[in-house]
Amino acid sequence: MELTDKQKQYINNKLTILSKSKFRSSFHLNKKLKEYINKNGLEKIEQHAYDFIRKNIAVKSPKNDGKQTPMKNHPVFIAQHACACCCRTCLEKWHKIPKNRELTERETKYLVSLIMSWIINEYQDNI
Repeated sequence: MELTDKQKQYINNKLTILSKSKFRSSFHLNKKLKEYINKNGLEKIEQHAYDFIRKNIAVKSPKNDGKQTPMKNHPVFIAQHACACCCRTCLEKWHKIPKNRELTERETKYLVSLIMSWIINEYQDNI
């Protein structure tokens, strides 16, 4: 995940905005999830992020939209909620990505970059 300085700044700004939400800021990686990252590595976590986004979010009409992303048991799930990448309603509200169409590859990469940036920040905090 190599980002330009402009992309990094945009993502940092978005993470700052999201952190001001009481709900979004309530999500954190616990010790078990940090150990999972230690065991699997960030590259594997990023692969999972791509898989989860493509399977559950990027499709035109996700099954059970609004309820498809669990709220525990994987660092990416926690990050999806913290970053408002958990359902198409949140994508539309927070990221201005419209519903009822498939995500573009660029949008998918943006969401994964946002998720991974949040995970890295959270992982490095109090390791």
